[in-house]
Amino acid sequence: MSIASAQSDSLFNVSFLERSLKTLEEKLEKLRGRFEVDISEKRLKEIEEISSKEDFYKDISYSKEILIEKSAIENKIKTFYSVYEEFKNIKDLYDISIEENDEKMLEEIFAGVKSLEKSVSSLEMDTTLSGKDDKLDAIVEIHAGSGGTESMDFANMLLRMYLRWAERRKFKTAIMEFNAGEEAGVKSVTFTVHGKYAYGYLKAESGVHRLVRISPFDANKRRHTSFASVFVYPEIDDSIDVVIDEKDVKIDTYRSSGAGGQHVNTTDSAVRLTHIPTGIVVACQNERSQHKNKDSAYKLLRARLYDYYKKKQEEEEDKVNKTKKEISWGSQIRSYTLNPNRVIKDHRTGVTIYDDKSVFDGDIDEFISAYLLGVRA
Repeated sequence: MSIASAQSDSLFNVSFLERSLKTLEEKLEKLRGRFEVDISEKRLKEIEEISSKEDFYKDISYSKEILIEKSAIENKIKTFYSVYEEFKNIKDLYDISIEENDEKMLEEIFAGVKSLEKSVSSLEMDTTLSGKDDKLDAIVEIHAGSGGTESMDFANMLLRMYLRWAERRKFKTAIMEFNAGEEAGVKSVTFTVHGKYAYGYLKAESGVHRLVRISPFDANKRRHTSFASVFVYPEIDDSIDVVIDEKDVKIDTYRSSGAGGQHVNTTDSAVRLTHIPTGIVVACQNERSQHKNKDSAYKLLRARLYDYYKKKQEEEEDKVNKTKKEISWGSQIRSYTLNPNRVIKDHRTGVTIYDDKSVFDGDIDEFISAYLLGVRA
């Protein structure tokens, strides 16, 4: 009897594995394009040629920028190929198992496919994290809603859930503020999450969460509904380091029009700088030396850019505060129902999980992934 017929009703069904591997292969081919692997490999070769030149380190700012780009590209390529190699190994094992009619090997392959599906899902999530703040660390606030001790206990359950999620990803966390409940749980808590794309992932959790259960704090064992709000925002660096790339600056020279001695209107000593990305224009003509005017103009430009970026930063902070106010108690994103049935449902995507213990232990990637990918179950 063939393996396929012997296991037609089992999880290790050959046709099931074949379909799964085919689907994963198609997803990886799409991800190759979304990760721009071919373009990235070409750019990496260009960077290696640039960095191998003798005068590469003469311009420290430029060389630093190039090396940062190189590291980012290498990490992106490595991330894709690590999953692709995982797929190739499993596919090779599958082909061997079919040739040798090895049932035990199929069981091993099935486990590998399940692991690979998670890896591919993680890659798909990474492609959605392209927002300018997604790479930043996250600040998370949890506030207990109405419902007294029950809501405070729920807020504490959510706190543990996110801390366990971060721990699973080897992210670092730190409690910034903790306002304990009178009897149990927490009234409010603020903590930071430090890790790659921490904000990009956790932004999916902003909103109102709802718990339905038999309250352990109710002597009459009645069913209670309680709420807790979660707000996630990026940890913005307060420092503003103004770095001016010479390629972004248009330099014009012209003759001074004011007082300045015998050199006035006889040489192009005045300097005008136009910062192309922002459109900021500064000029200096108070020195006889064009070189000194240029230095002074750059100082003016740096000051103007500092003010420009400072205002942009304040605008971003205002947006964060506005978003925070928009999270109302009516905008429930997820329900955690522990009675009469044990089911957790995300109302935005329709994703439903029946293992509440694993969810409260930090296994929430399926919710996050569905939200980020815009998938509706």
